[in-house]
Amino acid sequence: MTDAAPAAAPGNFIRQIVIADRAAGKHDGRVKTRFPPEPNGYLHLGHAKSICLNFGIAADFAGTCNLRFDDTNPAKEDIEYVDAIKADLHWLGFEWDSLHHASDYFEILYLCAEKLIRDGKAFVCDLSADEVREYRGTLTEPGRNSPWRERGVEENLDLFRRMRAGEFADGARTLRAKIDMASGNINLRDPALYRIRKVSHQNTGDAWPIYPMYDYAHCVSDAVEGITHSLCTLEFEDHRPLYDWCLDQLDVPNMPELVEPMRRAGLTAASRPQQIEFARGNLDYTVMSKRKLMALVSERLVDGWDDPRMPTLAGVRRRGFPPAAIRAFWERAGVTKQNSVIEFSVLEGCVREVLDASAPRRMAVLDPLRLVITNLEAAHEESIEFPNHPKNAELGTRKAPFSRELWIERDDFFEVPPKGFHRLVPGGEVRLRGVGIVRCNEVVKNADGSIARVDCTLDPDTRTGMTGADRKVKGTIHWVSARHAVAAEVRLYERLFTCADPDDTSDGKTYADHINRDSKRVVQAWVEPVAATTQREHVVQFERLGYFVADRHDHAEAKPVFNRAATLRDSYAKA
Repeated sequence: MTDAAPAAAPGNFIRQIVIADRAAGKHDGRVKTRFPPEPNGYLHLGHAKSICLNFGIAADFAGTCNLRFDDTNPAKEDIEYVDAIKADLHWLGFEWDSLHHASDYFEILYLCAEKLIRDGKAFVCDLSADEVREYRGTLTEPGRNSPWRERGVEENLDLFRRMRAGEFADGARTLRAKIDMASGNINLRDPALYRIRKVSHQNTGDAWPIYPMYDYAHCVSDAVEGITHSLCTLEFEDHRPLYDWCLDQLDVPNMPELVEPMRRAGLTAASRPQQIEFARGNLDYTVMSKRKLMALVSERLVDGWDDPRMPTLAGVRRRGFPPAAIRAFWERAGVTKQNSVIEFSVLEGCVREVLDASAPRRMAVLDPLRLVITNLEAAHEESIEFPNHPKNAELGTRKAPFSRELWIERDDFFEVPPKGFHRLVPGGEVRLRGVGIVRCNEVVKNADGSIARVDCTLDPDTRTGMTGADRKVKGTIHWVSARHAVAAEVRLYERLFTCADPDDTSDGKTYADHINRDSKRVVQAWVEPVAATTQREHVVQFERLGYFVADRHDHAEAKPVFNRAATLRDSYAKA
């Protein structure tokens, strides 16, 4: 990569910090970031903001960005999530410089912990979890020192090594930092650095019966990877003093005992990173909590992590949201320190903007009503050429079969039309897209009174190339040939929740009480033959209906399955 001009980078306060750091020669002008997900669930749209920011900052300044799995809690982690996270990053359009795991540094983290013990900055504590909470104090009252806080260095080293050897039961002891139990920041009241957890790890097996806590592993991992700017969401702002305390005590770049372990881990030069916080990405009509998303899946309120109603990246991918729209959305949303909630319709607007320019047009009928053109022969058949995109001739043309009997949308015909209706009515005329003008002469009904079909005549003088082709009528409707149409399953998705803030419990309800039971509707539709050949994950616009993606798992040419990505207009705006 070539060096980028900082002044050209889009403005936000983090980029301004990086520009100032480079101007001051900090980190020798280098920029290295990382995206550090915990593999205990699927990534969601909020994570996409962090991904775009971390990779974007690195790209803007000709730097690099690592992917690091924070796998310090093996009881909740799974290789399924690891694979899904990597797939999501690639789909979103990013490539990491190098792939790491916090577990790659377990030996390094252990050696750093021994240094803290030797320096009198950490001690082994025998308090139970409940006792630790009792001793911690409150926001208005200081905590109390642990009875084991003044253990000697040799005793602490001995006990910590025995913890490492697996001698003690789960929860029997912890290693805690020795900072200040009277600190106004509870995160500095002798926080735990290690706990005993005899759980098999997906990468290290049963080699380690103790595991580091996130706050400790996070800062040391940043340092040994040479990260310069550690970008975190705003809830970690109160944790930054602990981040800095650990790095100040350890001085990782100058620890000779780490040279060989770092070499074995494929690392070269350590750094003194700085943590910078930004407001997380929140959208209305969604929940972003991994716990709640997990509950939606486990309680079968949705059809899995990639259900198109989910805010997971796997879900919006299956919904048909293009990655370019997600990147554009977060770029426009900006980066600040002020928490806010963005309307989901803004994201949908970005989706429409990208798809309007790229999606080929096709015809489909979702709620079919048969239309018979009585002045055509029963065997009549022809092909009509349509452009694939009205604004992009480079996408070429297609031919759609046309015959005597067609499917049209049921709501394109009204016996008793509402005011302002300009489509087909008894005795009225409408233009069939690409064909000509038809007049409704008869309405044929079933025994129950429902409409079975409408019989029409086609004005031949209004066909393309004829003298009456320019005759004006107020309405134009789409159609598909009943003889040639392909049956397709179409899934119509709405927002998963009925209220803008599902997390609001002020009325005594939980997010689960706000599930939209009508958020998924499946219909059998009819599509023109070329639409059935759409490749999986490719998006088309069904004319006058919206944008639809060929399902990435279930779609096949012989049995098409489409998911609605977005309507043509914001259906929520008027409501």
